[in-house]
Amino acid sequence: MRLVLATLMFATLASAAVGQGVDVAASPPTELSVTVYRAPYRGSGGIDLGSLDGFALVTETRVVRLPAGESRLRFEGVADGIDPASAIVAGLPNGVVEKNRDAYLLSPSALVTMAVGRPVELVRTYPKGGGTKRTAGRIRSDADGVVFESAEGVEALRCSGLSETFSFEDRTTGLSAKPTLSVLTRSDQPVTATVTLSYLAYGFDWSADYVATLTPAGDRLDLGAWVTLANSNTVGFPDARTQVVAGRLNKESDEVEPIDTGEQILANCWPRGSTSDAPERPRDEDAVSYRLSAGVPMPPPPPPPPMALGEVVVTAEKVVQERLGDLKLYRVPMRTTVAANQAKQVRLLDRSEVPVERIYEADLGANDDVDIQPADVILRTRNDSEHHLGLPLPSGQIEVFQQTDHGPLLVGETHVRDLAEKEEVEWRLGPAPDVAVTQIHDALKIDRSAPPIPFIPGLLSVSFAELNNESHVVITNAEDRPRAFELRLQLDEGERLARIDHPAGEKNGRPIVRLTLAPNSTTVVRYVTGVQAAH
Repeated sequence: MRLVLATLMFATLASAAVGQGVDVAASPPTELSVTVYRAPYRGSGGIDLGSLDGFALVTETRVVRLPAGESRLRFEGVADGIDPASAIVAGLPNGVVEKNRDAYLLSPSALVTMAVGRPVELVRTYPKGGGTKRTAGRIRSDADGVVFESAEGVEALRCSGLSETFSFEDRTTGLSAKPTLSVLTRSDQPVTATVTLSYLAYGFDWSADYVATLTPAGDRLDLGAWVTLANSNTVGFPDARTQVVAGRLNKESDEVEPIDTGEQILANCWPRGSTSDAPERPRDEDAVSYRLSAGVPMPPPPPPPPMALGEVVVTAEKVVQERLGDLKLYRVPMRTTVAANQAKQVRLLDRSEVPVERIYEADLGANDDVDIQPADVILRTRNDSEHHLGLPLPSGQIEVFQQTDHGPLLVGETHVRDLAEKEEVEWRLGPAPDVAVTQIHDALKIDRSAPPIPFIPGLLSVSFAELNNESHVVITNAEDRPRAFELRLQLDEGERLARIDHPAGEKNGRPIVRLTLAPNSTTVVRYVTGVQAAH
């Protein structure tokens, strides 16, 4: 990919040098639309602001003024992560001949690299009197520092201790101050046209962030949510029509040649002592960095590696849900700015008085010995209008607070997967120390004096080749109120639950026992598993 881009850029520069085409810059965008897709391989949960692996479909409307003949039309200010193969330009009179992504940006180091072997002037300023001296010559190398050759000889720059910079005689460098997509086009006559540029770009992502506040009784909650979207490109999209798409989209590749924002130019100078001094290795603080001046404005610095949370938009208007095939599209009703290296939030939904059940749960491997451990707390409801919901809930994360005499306090935080309408909703809040669970495997010490464990209803006709794994689970409720409890068992392959002394059912193909724990009580569940006989 790097070789292809370098070849395309070289071909474009060569073409411009011999006069085959005129450089024409399109106007800045007059209309912008940004549709952000989640990272295809990211699971549920919030986005990682330091590594945005989603992408966006960017659509721009620009005005171009083309002369007759062949032109190299430049779209400056596209996203850093643009995928040039995805770019579509509509509205040109005779279409596009070729496309190029200029991945080499204007920077001090880029200017030096492009000027190697070309005539330049070294401008040296003397501190006493402030006089300057201009020396004509050429840059011979920019590897690990700059080597300059003139009629006075060859020298390494910035080792004299004086202020030094370059003046470039030849400014045809082919460098762009902003990420640029260029296309080659032809026109039979001068024309002014409004064109639309659409492309995929990487370095975006979004998720939903929910905040739930439980009533003091814990049986109802108010639910609010934000769409959090982020852009790690150095280019922003002001006043754009913005959409986000929920659901997993099949995306085969996301490798795009990164934009080259340049590096510092360092000069490691040799020691200036006498020949009797022991040689020393240059220290890091001896490395000198300097800026180059070419008579043009300096480009913005590269973005900082970690991206901090940026602008947060608070608005009474909420995103509007639409269908996009099998996916869900959420449209921000007002124009908004998807700024460079920033994250922002737009309101997604508000729901009140959502009824919830508080369930205590233990999920155990059948017949495993399990030391005492706390049960997990689950908030359960259903995503339908009867439960004051009834709309697709995109994945993200949720923070759950509970109202107390001292105000709302955080009681849990967990991930949220994509939830369809009428689907059961479960939010896991973590362990509950007041409800504890222990499991003991009794296979080798079955108490035959205890009451026999009844068969599971409907299994009387099932024959078992082996029926000697007996276990019991002890559930302790230390609270002074009854608690709803569920015991889920994970069975080995080919194993079935044969006997149990409490009513049992199935959920998602696994045995489940639902209990109501009395206040300050201990409950024991005994069960037997077996391997079904082959027929």
